[in-house]
This record gives sequence, C-alpha cells and structure tokens, in this order.
Amino acid sequence: MDRPAESIERPPVLLRRWRQSDLYRAHHVVTESLPHLRPWMAWAVGEYTLDTMARFLDDSDRKWRDGAEFGYAITVGGAIVGCISLMDRVGPGGLEIGYWLHPAHTGRGLVTSATAALVEQAFALPGVEHVEIWHDAANTASGGVPHRLGFTEVERRSPPRETPLTSGECGVDVVWRLTRRQHAAAGS
Repeated sequence: MDRPAESIERPPVLLRRWRQSDLYRAHHVVTESLPHLRPWMAWAVGEYTLDTMARFLDDSDRKWRDGAEFGYAITVGGAIVGCISLMDRVGPGGLEIGYWLHPAHTGRGLVTSATAALVEQAFALPGVEHVEIWHDAANTASGGVPHRLGFTEVERRSPPRETPLTSGECGVDVVWRLTRRQHAAAGS
C-alpha cells in the first residue's frame, strides 16, 4: 500500500477523504468552530470565506494526489465534525498527524479514535518508521491525544515562526513520537 485508505472506520468515527461536495457543510463547521480554533491555528484568524474553503478542498485533493498530505473529514453519523491529516513534513521515515474538532464534539474521544485509525494507516505504508504529533505547549487538550495513544514526548522547541503567534500560543512546540517498534510492542 503506497497511500492510506480513502475511507477509514473506527467507531464512533468514520474518516473519509475530503471531496468537493463538502464545500458548504465543511465551511459551516469551520466557521462555527473559529472562536475555538483561533487561539491555536493561524489559518483560523480572520475571515474564513467559501473561497477559502474551496481553496482548502482543492489543495487537499492536490496534496493527496502528490502524496504530500492525506486529509480527512472526521464524521460521526454522517455529519462532518472536524478534520484530521496525515502529513509528509517531519523528514524521512516519518509522518505527522494534525487535527481539529468542532467544539460541540470535544471530550468524547473522537480525535483519539481518529488518530488511532491514522496511526494504523501510517504504519501500513512502506518506509514509515515513526509518527509524530506537534502542538503548542499551551494547548494541553491537543497533548492529551498522543499521551493516551502511547506516544512519547521527545522534544520541546521554540522554532522560528512563519506566522505570528496566535492568542493562545506560547511559542513552544511539543513534539510527540510513536515508533513502529513501540506500536508493535503495544500490540496496537
């Protein structure tokens, strides 16, 4: 397998590749989530238009075809409740997982289930030896996911920024890693 599955079920979530027909529903979920996302995500600061969402969907499709990023809608009962991606941006042998969830759906283990499903997909790909999750140190909720899934915190760093810090960020990135060996030893 050289790409993850386009649809992945791990109850209670179903992850599915983003599609153009998601435009209006995804835009609605993002705009409702903006106050929740703005403290942590630079892309959420400012207005988020339908054109912005259309560009995201186009980029998602292009990145999937290029093998640079595999983006999914997190769905529950057919409703889009968030986003999760498997990204080729942590160097050879590794993939990064990033996620966000609509605030009405937090605290129910949905992102943990979605992340566990993407970990399985990542380690089914050739040459993937580790998976990483990065988050700002002030975003403790995001740090709960890798902790629950057996990732190890491997580093804290204050990298140079391409964008200004958002209102919630302290500027220190926490890097969590799960290796193929750890994953196999845990029997996951």
